[in-house]
Amino acid sequence: MHAQIVLFDGFDPLDAIAPYEVLVAGSDFVGGELEVELVSAEGPRPVVSGSRGLVLQATGTLDPAKPGYVIVAGAVGPLDGDPDEGAVTIPVLLARFGETAAVPLMRKAFDNPDITVATVCGGSLALAMAGLLEGRNANTHHLGIDVLEATGVTPVRARVVDDGDLVSAGGVTSGLDLALHLLDRSYGPRVALAVEEMFAYERRGTVWTATGREPKTS
Repeated sequence: MHAQIVLFDGFDPLDAIAPYEVLVAGSDFVGGELEVELVSAEGPRPVVSGSRGLVLQATGTLDPAKPGYVIVAGAVGPLDGDPDEGAVTIPVLLARFGETAAVPLMRKAFDNPDITVATVCGGSLALAMAGLLEGRNANTHHLGIDVLEATGVTPVRARVVDDGDLVSAGGVTSGLDLALHLLDRSYGPRVALAVEEMFAYERRGTVWTATGREPKTS
């Protein structure tokens, strides 16, 4: 089983590293069965984040044929600025994702029944703005909820939203909770708990799924 964490120019480092560390620790607890890798659509290369030029090395090419998880990070950068004047803000970085070779590869990933796509923070926005999430349930950073809804996605304000082959998490640190949920889904609660204990971290929030009774609102 594979966990491919997708890097792109302007990505948020914590969106990538938090799930990377959690999944690597989980892999250790299952004897290395889970292969975790930082990838890019363009193949192995240094990828410059949006956090003061911090660089991470993508060691592989995003492969939508590999079974497992494809995890898309969000972006980081200034919030304000006029794109028409060349300001490279978070919305600009997320929109640029839609112009890369990642989009056709992500389409193939969604078409592969052996892959679950997962997103951290603005990663869901990057996919939604590229037209890949219409009609789905998802979460993102709270500042991007309106944009997410405008793309035809139903926003769910839960820490982790499990919509079957799409799992999304809102907020930068939610990458920890997302990855722990993925471990729980694939290998069970004992493996997830072992990672929680090693990291001295307890998962936050409720994992939302489209099951159970609808809450009364009046």
